[in-house]
Amino acid sequence: MKYLGKKAVVTGGTHGMGRAVVDKLIDGGAEVLLTGRSTEKAEGIKAHAIASDAANLDDVTALKNETQERLGDIDLLFINVGYATLFEIPDVTEDDYDRTFDVNTKGAFFTAQRLAPLIKEGGSIVFTTSVAQTGGAVGMSAYSGAKAAVRSFGRSFAAELAPRNIRVNVVSPGFIDTPSMGVTGLPEETLQQFKEEGDRITPLKRHGTADEVADAVLFLAFDATFTTGADLSVDGGLGQGISA
Repeated sequence: MKYLGKKAVVTGGTHGMGRAVVDKLIDGGAEVLLTGRSTEKAEGIKAHAIASDAANLDDVTALKNETQERLGDIDLLFINVGYATLFEIPDVTEDDYDRTFDVNTKGAFFTAQRLAPLIKEGGSIVFTTSVAQTGGAVGMSAYSGAKAAVRSFGRSFAAELAPRNIRVNVVSPGFIDTPSMGVTGLPEETLQQFKEEGDRITPLKRHGTADEVADAVLFLAFDATFTTGADLSVDGGLGQGISA
C-alpha cells in the first residue's frame, strides 16, 4: 500500500477534489484527518472528521490541537478549502469580498502557519489555487486575487520551511467536474452555462475530474521529492496560452 504509515490532514475533504485526495490516501493505507463545514458528508469515510470553518481562527487553532491529539506529527497538509462566487465587479459586495479573502487567503495562511510545526521533516504542504489566478476572468475578480495571494504564500512558505526539508507546492485546477463547479450559489441554468463555457475555452475541450486533480496533489506531496515552490496546473491547457 503506497501510503501505509503516512498521516495527512485534508481541509475541505468531504467532497470534490478534497474527497478524491482523501479516498486515494485511505485506499493507499494512510491515516487521514479531514475537515468540512459539517461532518455529515464524511459519514462512512474511514477518517477522522471534524467540522471547521477556515475563516474562523479559533477553528484553525482547534484543528491544530485535534491533529496533534489524533495524529501527532503528519506527512502531508493539503489546504483545499475554497469559496467562490460569480459576481462582476459592480456587484461585488463588501461581505462577499471579505468572505472570499477570509476563506481562501486568511484561512489558507493561518492553517499552514499553525500546522507547520506538526509536519515531519521531509513532509509536504500542498495548497489549492486556481487557473483564475493567472489571468482575468469575468465575474471572478475577488476570487482571482485571493487565489493569486495563495500562490505567493506557496513560494514564501517553501523558502521558510526549506531548512526543515518540508516542500511546499500549489496545484492550480481549471474547470473540474464537481457538483457546484467550485462556485457557490449558482442557479442550475447559470451553472450549466458555466460548464459549457468551460468546455468551450479549455484546449482539451472537456472538464477535468476530481481524481485527476488528486493525482497531481499526491504527486506533489510524495513523489516530487526535489520540487518546492512550484505551481502544477491541472487545467487542460486553459492557463498555458494554448489555442485550440
